[in-house]
Amino acid sequence: MSAVGIIFSNLHDKNIAELTRQRTMASVPFGCRYRLIDFTLSNMVNSGITHVGVITHYNYQSLMDHIGSGKDWDLARRSGGVQILPPYITAFSNSANFLYNTRLEALKSINSFITNCKEDYVVLSDCDVICNIDLSAILETHVRSGADATFIVKRSYLTKELKAPTVVMESDENGRLTGVEEYSGNKSGYADVSLNIWVTQRRFLEDSVLDAAAHGYDDFTNDVIKRNLYAYNFRVYPCSDYFASVHSLTDYYMCSMDLLDANVRRQLFDVKSRPIYTKIRNSPPTVYSREGIVKNSLVADGCLIEGTVENSILFRGVKVGKGTHIRNSILMQDTLTGENVYLNCVITDKDVVLRDGRVLSGHETMPFYIRKGSIV
Repeated sequence: MSAVGIIFSNLHDKNIAELTRQRTMASVPFGCRYRLIDFTLSNMVNSGITHVGVITHYNYQSLMDHIGSGKDWDLARRSGGVQILPPYITAFSNSANFLYNTRLEALKSINSFITNCKEDYVVLSDCDVICNIDLSAILETHVRSGADATFIVKRSYLTKELKAPTVVMESDENGRLTGVEEYSGNKSGYADVSLNIWVTQRRFLEDSVLDAAAHGYDDFTNDVIKRNLYAYNFRVYPCSDYFASVHSLTDYYMCSMDLLDANVRRQLFDVKSRPIYTKIRNSPPTVYSREGIVKNSLVADGCLIEGTVENSILFRGVKVGKGTHIRNSILMQDTLTGENVYLNCVITDKDVVLRDGRVLSGHETMPFYIRKGSIV
């Protein structure tokens, strides 16, 4: 049983436009030393998938720099490995001369890649899915059931205040999909929410993409799943592990803060058979001065801590000056703070400089964001 992986790297860039001005959603930094795509790539590699295509859109220079040859994920191979798939590989895919906005349009743009794959099955996933799951078990279940496609879902509590685009899937007692719709926010309660990860036969995917191109379809949920709900055997696979996705800057902040919970870290990073891989960078150990105080925080290598850090996440190369107090904040790579700085609920992008005496505060529901390379 062989499978190829397909990852959508740009579909949700508009969700956190602050962080994707110069990068794709896939390459957004997360959790001290990772990028969002590391979770999806690692899930595939840990499940025996050694051929992965990453569909790009624009702004993918940082993504290419991060993935490189794929050696850090054991994907630097003569056959298979990881492939960056720029939009519109063929003229057939770009007849209308526009950039894709949906999954189905993205799949049309890589039709030749799908056709040339030799694997029997395809695992498709968004890049902003933060989880650590066993895709091989899902593949085996899919094959045994004889389904045309299997969608991974998680039982979640939805509220009327939820503004994120969420797909709700209904199924019978046998796991067969009986209904699918985008959450309208008109009711609250528990429902099976799609994780935007699914498994299908390569031939079925190829036929679906060609049929969509012939009929001018552009939405996978409405034009492929809904139209064929009873014509094909669609199934759901429940997931009980930790899962989070990023729909806004607030979501990004809250997902990051979740990592301060030891139970969440265990579910993501302490599964021995399924480690999360990332690009290796050799940095010196972090230096803590005598005055430095760190409480309930995650601190990467190469930092210098001379002030106080509480409930925060510090990426590589961050320097916290004397008398500085960092609370409930996320400081990305090479952020420099001067002396007597106070930050609360702040997200700094890479290479930010905060001069002495600066006081900045946001809120959990609206973190204060500072753009890459800014001097405040």
